[in-house]
Amino acid sequence: MKKKLLPIKDFDLESMNLKNITKQMKLAGGFMAKNLGIATDILEEMIKDKKCLKMISFPANLIATGTRGIIKELIKRKVFNVVITTSGTLDHDLARIWKNYYHGSFQANDVELNKLGIHREGNVFIPKSSYGIILEKKLQPLFESIYKEKKELATYELVWEIGKRLEREKKKEESIIYWAWKNKTYVFVPGITDGAFGFQLWFFWQNKHKDFNINVLKDEQKLSELLWKKIRTGALILGGGISKHHTIWWNQFKDGLDYAVYITTALEYDGSLSGAKPEEAISWKKISKKARTANVICDATIALPLMVASLKERKVI
Repeated sequence: MKKKLLPIKDFDLESMNLKNITKQMKLAGGFMAKNLGIATDILEEMIKDKKCLKMISFPANLIATGTRGIIKELIKRKVFNVVITTSGTLDHDLARIWKNYYHGSFQANDVELNKLGIHREGNVFIPKSSYGIILEKKLQPLFESIYKEKKELATYELVWEIGKRLEREKKKEESIIYWAWKNKTYVFVPGITDGAFGFQLWFFWQNKHKDFNINVLKDEQKLSELLWKKIRTGALILGGGISKHHTIWWNQFKDGLDYAVYITTALEYDGSLSGAKPEEAISWKKISKKARTANVICDATIALPLMVASLKERKVI
């Protein structure tokens, strides 16, 4: 059966607002604008689905930017039940409670930055004093406090224990970790040792605490339980890497995600997981062949604020 062709509609500046801009994008066409509009509508449907386990995955780099505030708000408002991310997310979320990151430049001289004690992440400048130094100073006492109460934890339990111990921090409410603990949102970190947070865990373990165990298999057990408690599953997947793969990997055992929104700048032509489209995941049953999907080729720091602002104005979140 032939589909009815829909005419392209121009943007209407007079009626444009945050509530309808993504709807206008869908009607206006224009390549990724249309995909972003469709993606926003899929997210609305997913969020409203009471029988759906809602997941979000993202890499750490976003948390070094102001996009952290968007993701924090989604956790604070209980939009998602499950977060799957990387160790660096814990690094940046915690470091920014205690120290500032700064605007930088992609064109900066990295040799000079090294001399000045500044790390560069894209166009974000991170002084060494705002990263490894402050994390070591703050995390070792926190780990000691946790160790006195528990010797073995899953990564989601470790995140909650850290969040609980942020209660007295002045900037706690800016933290993803704090709200994850407050709302008992599960944060899984399958690559827990790959970052400054993970290094500090090793440093603590090898310094007379070798009975302290981070049990990642306990995470997998909890993920399995959560997936099978709901009839449907959906995911907003920002970027790629281990966080994306772990999200779609677990959903293959439930015949795939029912909703899947990808936002990425990676392309599929090198066979990478980060650039793989939703269609490829269907071949693995990681996404259901009947799923509602969208693939938005865009920097998440652009796309996500637009989508979330639109959903907020629609009173979805």
